[in-house]
Amino acid sequence: MCGQDSCYFFKFGLLVTGETEEEHISKLFKPLAALGICSFEVIRRLDQRSPVTSPKRQLKMVGNGKIIPDKDAQDIGFPARNYLAQNPCSYVILIDDLEHDRRGIAAQIFDRYRQALDIILLSNKARASVHFLVNMLEAYYFANASAINSVLGTSLSDYEGDVETIRHPKNDLKGISSGFDEKYHGGQILDCLDVTHALSRPDTCSSLRTLFLWCLNALKKSPVFTSIEPNISQNYCLVDGILCKITLYQIP
Repeated sequence: MCGQDSCYFFKFGLLVTGETEEEHISKLFKPLAALGICSFEVIRRLDQRSPVTSPKRQLKMVGNGKIIPDKDAQDIGFPARNYLAQNPCSYVILIDDLEHDRRGIAAQIFDRYRQALDIILLSNKARASVHFLVNMLEAYYFANASAINSVLGTSLSDYEGDVETIRHPKNDLKGISSGFDEKYHGGQILDCLDVTHALSRPDTCSSLRTLFLWCLNALKKSPVFTSIEPNISQNYCLVDGILCKITLYQIP
């Protein structure tokens, strides 16, 4: 049931850039889905985008009267628009699996994704957001090392620093366990991963916390949210936890 001013069940459609994410990213949102007022599903996997910096390409787009590349409209804007049109209680999240080597241009990458959504969605652009997994999804496994241990039979402790500073978490996992398969074992680790534990340190995981904060802001439209909000804010360190400077502005 969904009214114009309040929603009772929310659907989040995910646009992802990684193969593991395509199969398993919904598991990352288990604690939110457990609230019983929302669901998460992957609606499309797309290639990662880089900023359009070629003057020749920019001139060609301008000459053809285009603001965004056709591929961005086809892979990002139109799937988002179609998903939002199906249900007034739906939202779209584009999640980029950001590697260390691309962090220096993250703001420009964000702008490209954001523009594709804004141009196509128009008045519905606030129902879509862009976020990064830093550095890649696998980094967050190290914030809850017991999840890795339960799958790979290791005896790791939680990473002492901010897992979003780990340069090559996927390579680190392969170094720890030579048979590590990012999709097979990654899916099993996500089954065990406690995101609440991963976000329990306010000085870490700014990108992941901002992603969850955006989702929770959407869930505020639920009439039952006020009864659960205090616990959620505490569990995810939303009051005093660090947030991503690039993606934060999407939250009203």
